[in-house]
Amino acid sequence: MRALILVDLQNDFMPGGALAVTDGLASVAVANRLIPLFNCVVCTQDWHPADHGSFASQHPDRRPGEVIDLHGLPQVLWPDHCVQGTIGARLHRELRLPDHVGVFPKGRDVTVDSYSGFFDNGRRQSTGLDLALRQRAVTELVVMGLATDYCVKFTALDGIALGFATTLIVDGCRAVNLAPGDGDLAIDAMRAAGVRIIDSNAATGSD
Repeated sequence: MRALILVDLQNDFMPGGALAVTDGLASVAVANRLIPLFNCVVCTQDWHPADHGSFASQHPDRRPGEVIDLHGLPQVLWPDHCVQGTIGARLHRELRLPDHVGVFPKGRDVTVDSYSGFFDNGRRQSTGLDLALRQRAVTELVVMGLATDYCVKFTALDGIALGFATTLIVDGCRAVNLAPGDGDLAIDAMRAAGVRIIDSNAATGSD
């Protein structure tokens, strides 16, 4: 079975959000076209405590975009975003999700960020997504969402590492691009790892 993995399609990553990704709303439109093609649809969701260590506000004299050492791991500092219980952390209201869709929160530990939908950045804790997919007999992942160069990239790379055939819907993703070209470099890294890169128009077929 194939599973559609919708990565972090949350209000804070949309226009007007705390960490808006340029043209992020376009990903919602692509998601809505693809959702009816899949019997298994899951969402990942940044779900940060208000004092999360990845927030620049928690580090005096530091600014968003800087990189620090956070408990032994390199960490990009971000504006406060997707704080638990806030409107910004909610999945976007225009997503036409099926009933009982699986939602897998990540980034709940204040000491470590979690880009991947499967593990935190230190691979110390699992979100439970891997187990849930295997219980549904999923063997192939189709990944899209926000943002290409962070959470999408690491979700896809972990999918490959865990043995899933993994496909990226390239037009369903948008990049942060802290440095120009980061999104393109992320796509190159995914392709090199064995991720299939396609357009949403090619993502057809039955489960």
